[in-house]
Amino acid sequence: MIQLRQICLVAQNLTETIDDLTDILGINTCFIDPGVEYFGLNNTLMPIGRNFLEVVAPIKDDTAAGRYLQRRGGDGGYMVICQAGSLKDQQMYRQRALDQGIRIAHESERANWNICQLHPQDMMSAFLEIDWDSEDDLSGNWEPAGGSGWIDDIKQDVTVDYLGAELQGENTDTMQRKWADVLGVASKNNAIKLNNSTIRFVKAKDGRGDGLGGIDLQVKDVSGIKSRAEKRGCLDQKGIVTICGTRFYLHTA
Repeated sequence: MIQLRQICLVAQNLTETIDDLTDILGINTCFIDPGVEYFGLNNTLMPIGRNFLEVVAPIKDDTAAGRYLQRRGGDGGYMVICQAGSLKDQQMYRQRALDQGIRIAHESERANWNICQLHPQDMMSAFLEIDWDSEDDLSGNWEPAGGSGWIDDIKQDVTVDYLGAELQGENTDTMQRKWADVLGVASKNNAIKLNNSTIRFVKAKDGRGDGLGGIDLQVKDVSGIKSRAEKRGCLDQKGIVTICGTRFYLHTA
């Protein structure tokens, strides 16, 4: 079993981006991880239902996130972070990636939490991170958000939950097969199904190349979100909410 648990965006200005996201989407901040300073980053997490939206921003030169900003021409989607249902499952996904010649960009094994990040070039879009949390709870404890202290910060009167993510590129068929093979899920109609969400694969049409281009959200207040986005300059010419270089597709709960 594999579940979308967290999406990470990368921004040049963390404070401004968090202000946009919390105001427009009606969500709260819940956790700042001091451990990401090791990678030359600052971050902030916000619960989306019982899952998470993270934003990272470089605070040093020559970081992976900084190079990603340069490659994609500014702020944008960065990581799709999934939770495996067990340690055995996480190791299985890791081995599937290695069997396909996909590089592991970073990994860490701890007593209560394993991280495995797959290289975005090999995944033809964004980092795919597959984590294991020792409590094996797909809607509760989550070590990347500090455990379970985020529960009181959940706010769902505007934004309810994730429905999925949109990955874009030139060779979407190959990209789709690669993601499906690593995650061990069926692919159909330009999409793959995870336990709680759908990952869609579309042709890149915005001039930014391969990457995580959009997020599908289940929401209760489409008009309010769009009104606040327009006031903050985050509504594009097609009426799509665009924050941190990422398109937010709104679907009524």
